[in-house]
Amino acid sequence: MRQPDNIRGVLAAEPDFIGYIFYPKSKRYVGENPTMEIFDLVPESTQKVAVFVNETVEQVQRICKHFTIVFAQLHGNESPEYCRQIKDAGIWVIKAFAVDQNFDFKSLNAYQAEVDYFLFDTKGKLPGGTGLKFDWSVLENYQLSVPFLLSGGIGPDDEVALNAFAHEQLVGLDINSGFELEPALKDEQKVKAFVEAIRS
Repeated sequence: MRQPDNIRGVLAAEPDFIGYIFYPKSKRYVGENPTMEIFDLVPESTQKVAVFVNETVEQVQRICKHFTIVFAQLHGNESPEYCRQIKDAGIWVIKAFAVDQNFDFKSLNAYQAEVDYFLFDTKGKLPGGTGLKFDWSVLENYQLSVPFLLSGGIGPDDEVALNAFAHEQLVGLDINSGFELEPALKDEQKVKAFVEAIRS
């Protein structure tokens, strides 16, 4: 997100997290010099998340410090050692993985001590969202103790299915394109209605 008024509207729904894309190839990129306003208007009750793809450790640390962001969401090929360096800098790490029917959840073992959350998204050709869902039943194979966020094509009509889906490590949902009027511009009413429905 990058427009102050739109961010204020979304914050009315009291989300737990709000994300900012720091990946220049993304159509949701915040830009080279985003205004401090879009970060400063976020209350302490909502955590700011900076999203990166294969960025240098130094740049992640610099951006998070400059914009007082506590969470880094990593969507590239970041290694466990990379995640450890980010975490050692006092930044909470959300490591994203693209999941399909053939995903090997054992590959996450090396990360479990180096991250705070996993994020499971739909596998696509490029980093980031595809706007498509994956078969959530594959998450039955996830047995680690690290909590995770569910992503991938979640839309306003998924309320019933999401409330029926259960996994002891599921702690949140990452919503994006299904709630946009255009890239980086959220439909504030859809977000608010969805958050209220999921929390009820």
